[in-house]
Amino acid sequence: MIRTVESEQQHVPAPVLAAYRYCEAVTGTQARNFAYGIRLLPTSKRRAMSALYAFSRRVDDIGDGTLPVDVKGERLEETRALLTRVRKGEVAEDDTDPVAVALAHTAEAFPVPLGGLDELIDGVLMDVRGETYETWDDLKVYCRCVAGAIGRLSLGVFGTEPGARGAERAPEYADTLGLALQLTNILRDVREDAQGGRTYLPADDLAKFGCSAGFDGQLPPEGSDFAGLVHFEVRRARALFAEGYRLLPMLDRRSGACVAAMAGIYRRLLDRIERDPQAVLRGRVSLPGREKAYVAVRGLSGLDTRHVTRRTVRRRA
Repeated sequence: MIRTVESEQQHVPAPVLAAYRYCEAVTGTQARNFAYGIRLLPTSKRRAMSALYAFSRRVDDIGDGTLPVDVKGERLEETRALLTRVRKGEVAEDDTDPVAVALAHTAEAFPVPLGGLDELIDGVLMDVRGETYETWDDLKVYCRCVAGAIGRLSLGVFGTEPGARGAERAPEYADTLGLALQLTNILRDVREDAQGGRTYLPADDLAKFGCSAGFDGQLPPEGSDFAGLVHFEVRRARALFAEGYRLLPMLDRRSGACVAAMAGIYRRLLDRIERDPQAVLRGRVSLPGREKAYVAVRGLSGLDTRHVTRRTVRRRA
């Protein structure tokens, strides 16, 4: 293992290593759940995932910031122009933008579909415009932009095992897992988003459970079935997780551990939300560090991958 890391460092120019260190610092401080998963990856893949995260964080920060709407739009298009430079190989190793340098190196080292980052920008533009969603099919379009695309980009770094059965469907499963994570995020942040003037849950779901008035306080709308709404969305997220987990047996051990750890943390968040739906109105639901560490160890042990594999075999039998 030491020889592998040293070999990687010898082949990565110093300015690029510095750019990756910057991206890893951004990831470690701003993406606690994500960081737990990528710690399980070998060095080159961990750096690549950090570069993807740092670029994505930049896009998200523009959308979540306090700039006027038109300025946000301009900044997002400037970021898209930077992505075009990366795609065309126009970012030099000594460029002053470390995220661009790291992303350019990642794009050379791995077959990442950079168009996924264009989709992310499109999704954040939906946020900037204040779009709302009438149906789950409408919301899926948004979720695929901001999360499904990240799943497909990550798969470009992970790759699939040679000869993995059904590997042609790996991008589909990665996309679906991204949707599961994003729906969990939406449930967790329902009050925070409402306070920021955003509503993501489909309008027809809100109406069905008497929640169309929104969530700007610590109590559900009077007369609503808020618990019913949450449990309905939890079941939808669980179905997405079950489908997306079919990706795990297609990955190598450490990539599978990374995905299982990240997804496992969100599945446990979903469990907590299901047990106490109104907790999401009182504050942000989160897991303690020791529980995240347990999920990471479980992922590295391959328990989730073996479970999925056994379930798939039973279905085929």
